Order: sequence, then structure tokens, then C-alpha cells
Amino acid sequence: MEPVQFGQYPPARRTILHVSDTHLLAGNPPLAGRYDTAANLARTLEAIERTGVRPDAIVFTGDLTDLGEPEAYAALRAAVEPVAERLGAPLVWVSGNHDERPALHSALLGEEPTEEPVTGVWDLGGLRLVALDTSVPGWHHGDLDEGQLAWLRGVLATPAPLGTLLAMHHPPLPSHLPLFDILELRDQPRLAEIVRGSDVRGILAGHLHYSTSGTFAGIPVSVAAATCYTMNLTRPAVEVNGMDAGQSFHLVHVYDQTITHAVVPVVDAPTGDYFSAEWVERMSLLTPEERLEEFSRKRRS
Repeated sequence: MEPVQFGQYPPARRTILHVSDTHLLAGNPPLAGRYDTAANLARTLEAIERTGVRPDAIVFTGDLTDLGEPEAYAALRAAVEPVAERLGAPLVWVSGNHDERPALHSALLGEEPTEEPVTGVWDLGGLRLVALDTSVPGWHHGDLDEGQLAWLRGVLATPAPLGTLLAMHHPPLPSHLPLFDILELRDQPRLAEIVRGSDVRGILAGHLHYSTSGTFAGIPVSVAAATCYTMNLTRPAVEVNGMDAGQSFHLVHVYDQTITHAVVPVVDAPTGDYFSAEWVERMSLLTPEERLEEFSRKRRS
């Protein structure tokens, strides 16, 4: 049905699905002997389609495969591209520390197998989405070389009508887990100098295997958890390890004045039937006062 406005905010101008850290393996052996990454990705894609959202883009923020195998990238394409086609959404692939640039370029993007950074710019109806490559071949920490930074500076020199989102793997945020201190994005002040005061409205990232958020150079940063496995944050920071639970993706809504990032759990659970399309249709015919009265009456019943 058409978007309905009951409150003071009009419907979002753009919608993005943010997914991260699929870590697929060729032949799908269990990751770390425990995690079925292909099955967990399939569950995530099924959940995405159940939302009924027709997104303006689907963004995967890195660690697309675990070992950078061409066959794993081919399996990722086979799983994700049909969903993107059904939703009518472009796919944005971001490279992570577990990815291999040559195989990503060739097996996933259909390009020449080079060590060049995996970058790109998408115009989503006035919202600019820029993919950066924070991977460092042969290492697990993140960095951006002078070439990428100069390229980004040039891209941002002209503002976009609805602003810009950056998509990258390593988030420019602190983590309370000592492990991620070792694997963080290096030399963050260089990036901050470029994006501060620009039209960048948000940064999408992954890498941590848990959802978190913060600000960087005055810009909101949203980190999506993984589809493969997540970090069990109920344990002390020095004892945090992975668990086959808590997988999720983010539903990103871009409004004129703000951007929201809803964490959508990938879970099968009994769900009530209090609200429905028919309920929304009926409420749309009422005055604001009648809606409040109807809502209160139903809550009391």
C-alpha cells in the first residue's frame, strides 16, 4: 500500500538495506567448525523479503567471503542477485579484511582481477552512496591510502541533492573489545579532515559482528552485525567470542532532516496480529483525534 503519514514526519525519501559480514566459504564447510554461513545468509535474505520493503539499494559492508575464494563469491552472487532483482534494487559490494581484491573484482563484479581498491559511487535518486575500500591486502586492520582519500575529496567537492552516505568495512569508532583495537581503521584523522563539513550524512560499516553506533567527525556511524555469527556481548570484554545467534540486518530510512537505522533481528518467533494493513487503512479515514481515541480504546479492550 502507499505510504501513510499519521505523525509529523513524512515518509522516508530513500530506504536502504544494510547487511554485513556474510563470510561465505567455497563448498560451504562450517566456518570455524561451527557456523553454517550459507544457511544463515539464506535466513537473512528470507527475512529481508518478508519486510515487504522495496529498497533503493542493498549494501553489503564487507567480509563477503571468509577466505576470498572465487567459488565463494560465485555462491554469494547466486544467493543474493535473485533477491535484489525481485526487489528491484542495485547491489553495493564493499570489500573487507577477509576479502581478496582480485577475486572480488573478477568473480563478484565481473571485472579484471586487480589489486585496485573496490570503490564506487551510486546516485540513488539524489542520495549519493560512496563505497570505500578499507581493506589492507594481507592484513586484518583497516586503512585508506592517499589515492582513495584524494578520490573521495574530489567526489565530495560537489554536494549531492540528498547528501552522501559512505559505506566501508572498518568503522571509524572505538570498540570496548580489545580484539578490535588491534583490527581498527588506522589514521582516522585523515578521513575526518575530508568528511568534516561535507555533505556526508552517515557512515555504514561492519567488521565488529555486533551492532553499534556513534559519531565520527560529527557524522553518525552505524555498524551492522553479521549474518554469519555475532559476538556474545553478555560476557566480559576480554572473554567475548562468537555465537550462532543474534544475526540481524539494518533497515535504513533517509529523511530530509535525519537518518534512522533499525536493527532487524533474523528470528522466527510468534508475532501478534494487533496491527495490519486493514487497521492502517481504517485509521487513515479518521481524524487525528479519532485515531487517538480508537488506539486508546483498542489498548483498553
